[in-house]
Amino acid sequence: QVQLVESGGGLVQPGGSLRLSCAASGSTFSIMGWHRQALGQQRELVAEITRTSNTNYADSVKGRFTISRDNAKNTIYLQMNSLKPEDTAVYYCKTTTLLGSMSYWGQGTQVTVSS
Repeated sequence: QVQLVESGGGLVQPGGSLRLSCAASGSTFSIMGWHRQALGQQRELVAEITRTSNTNYADSVKGRFTISRDNAKNTIYLQMNSLKPEDTAVYYCKTTTLLGSMSYWGQGTQVTVSS
């Protein structure tokens, strides 16, 4: 049974930083990543990382966000710097299993950037 546990969201002022974590269990995962959904908007990819640490970022976060991965812990991290009000959203962890390519979502963690 695949389980995802997210942590690290919260309220931060513009220009501040936050670090999100997503610990996965129950399988071996190929691609792991973060998506976000702002109020009234569609869910969008933020960043994703493969087992060999190849990464892909949304243009809006390049240079500000960094995704990393610890395969031994099945955990990914999203370091978010220079946060902007438009980064405010619920951030969801998504993982895809290595065998069968099944995708799973976390419960989401709120990130609010406001003064």
